[in-house]
Amino acid sequence: MLKVEHAERMLSLDNVFSTEELREWLIKTETAAGQKMPWLTELKIDGAAISLHYEHGELIWAATRGDGRVGEDVTENALQIAGIPKTLAGSGHPAVVEVRGEVFIGVEAFEALNVAQARFRADVEAEGLARNMDPAKARKSAQRRFAAFANPRNAASGGLRQQVSKKTGIEREAGDLRIASLSMLVHGIGAWPEPEVASQSEVYDLLASWGLPTSQQVRVCESADEVINRLNEIGEQRATYPHEIAGVVIKVDPFANQRELGITSRAPRWAIAYKFPPQEVQTKLLDIVVSVGRTGRATPYAVMEPVLVAGSVVRQATLHNQDVVRVKGVLIGDTVVLRKAGDVIPEVLGPVAELRPDDAREFVMPEGCPECGATLRAMKAGDIDLRCPNAKDCPAQVRGRLEHIGSRGGLDIDALGEVTAAALTQPLRPAEPPLRTEAALFDLTLEQIIDIEVDVRDGETGEPRTDPETGEAIVRTPFQRVEITYPPGFENASAMERRGAGVKKDYRRVVPSAQAETLLLELEKAKTKDLWRQLVSLNIRHVGPVAARALADHFGSLAAIREASLDELSAVEGVGAIIAQSLLAWFEVDWHLDIVNRWQAAGVRFATPDHPGPGALASIEGVLTGLTVVATGSLDGFTRDGAKEAIIAAGGKAASSVSKKTDFVAAGPGAGSKLAKAEDLGIRVLDAAEFAILVTQGPAGLDQT
Repeated sequence: MLKVEHAERMLSLDNVFSTEELREWLIKTETAAGQKMPWLTELKIDGAAISLHYEHGELIWAATRGDGRVGEDVTENALQIAGIPKTLAGSGHPAVVEVRGEVFIGVEAFEALNVAQARFRADVEAEGLARNMDPAKARKSAQRRFAAFANPRNAASGGLRQQVSKKTGIEREAGDLRIASLSMLVHGIGAWPEPEVASQSEVYDLLASWGLPTSQQVRVCESADEVINRLNEIGEQRATYPHEIAGVVIKVDPFANQRELGITSRAPRWAIAYKFPPQEVQTKLLDIVVSVGRTGRATPYAVMEPVLVAGSVVRQATLHNQDVVRVKGVLIGDTVVLRKAGDVIPEVLGPVAELRPDDAREFVMPEGCPECGATLRAMKAGDIDLRCPNAKDCPAQVRGRLEHIGSRGGLDIDALGEVTAAALTQPLRPAEPPLRTEAALFDLTLEQIIDIEVDVRDGETGEPRTDPETGEAIVRTPFQRVEITYPPGFENASAMERRGAGVKKDYRRVVPSAQAETLLLELEKAKTKDLWRQLVSLNIRHVGPVAARALADHFGSLAAIREASLDELSAVEGVGAIIAQSLLAWFEVDWHLDIVNRWQAAGVRFATPDHPGPGALASIEGVLTGLTVVATGSLDGFTRDGAKEAIIAAGGKAASSVSKKTDFVAAGPGAGSKLAKAEDLGIRVLDAAEFAILVTQGPAGLDQT
């Protein structure tokens, strides 16, 4: 989609999660302003942010929030949303103004949309059956194309961004209906230096006079007590609103006070979002299964009757370890209380004791690994986690390591994901998997993989997934497809016509799928990727992208790393004693060396071309040489490790804590205490866009923005 730069940055909001936190913020804000102020309260709609850019009353474009500076152009779809005018009503409009709002799907419209999705599924399935498609495949194809939407927020966000004009047939009809289900309410203005109004509450009257849709749930409160009372009132009426809400937004009403309070790098100091406490629901605990990850850790998972919580269907939740299960006091068969911590991560709180059935039973941690049978044990004294010690041969651990190799932080191989890793290590057939360890990864051939059949497993529990309608295991042949040809002259004949002419069957042959060809091609390309990626892919404990980058930059080759002493490894910036010890220990294991030798024999390059040798690059300066930068929160365009890598690659020090020695703090949503400390110390705080400039152009680049 086309990108659009906002005339004025779209800010995020800081959050509070209790009335005590909110009252503290209200008092702190009034103290900073030096006076009592009226507060505007409004519903925080659970939808997708939008910016409408008007020039002299004409809509020029509409865009999503994006990273706050640049969003995606959604003008075509926005013009089809009821309430968004192409031309503003009235006269005397500003030369440029950006109207900010929220696009959402109302509760009734969402229910109707899913009813329509069911109809589309039925129609597509019927079309497939009419074309003699296998019934199971026809049903799965229809389910994949027109699955029910999980929640209104995701449906609204996707609907706003979908490219309907490129669709045809039923897809076009479904896309048009999805857009028709969208609504919008506006809540503010941007890019208007001197608005005609003096307060946030007056903005709503102005926007309404322009013909824009405004909320009827806006109220101005004169005190903290009034604000808290309003929150309680909204909470009690939450289920009656025509759209879902995530909380309440509280803003300083007068613009003069807003300007005085100012903004941080990402959020205004004059506004806050109060988030409702996490929604709690009850469901039945069907079982507790144990999953083994790539490090061998055995983790119990709660398997529950599916239940809708905080906008999505939840079927399972981690229980961390056997001690947590015991502390929570849950028994298999219990009705349990479930919520999403932070509205994201499913969490079992505990049992509903009065609903406990007579046949409820305790969970018993297995003695053996559920994947390979090795005896689970604590790997060091005092460790509460049990692990499978069979690191070399445990299929679950090998599968997990392969997924890690294919990840973005590893060799970044798109075709080597969850299903592929399972297919290569735990296929239904052939009986002998192509890979017992990752040592033979780069020796794979088309003949080895084309006939693989695998059941699709859950990424967390490792349990086989089942079709929600039939209950049967989902089985795939990811590396093959069936090619159908017909005798000459019968290419366009129907199945009945071919049978009537004596053609008993079609000609079918198994050929490699696109995924098979892509996997082998990407593996070949991966052989010459950066040394730091190869180091991460060896799955050495504690050696993530940041440490791997530091080691690769300093030593230049795996051979030089293996020759280095503990002190030499520890002295590398970003490595230290723990990682150095882990490196030395890893190379003492025979089967680890087999991986290195097999990969090298297959052509994997464990060196940086033209690297001058250990330590030689330390004297080369980057744009951040001598500077310390802390990256915290979610920074658009960067993973957590990716942000640290960018700092180190630019010659800077990627610190994990904020101090007086910190030069910059890059902060995104969820930054928390590090952001607060940076502001207290007067350290410059950057958003994601500014951080991208810093790591490529240095501080000088920031001065030009």
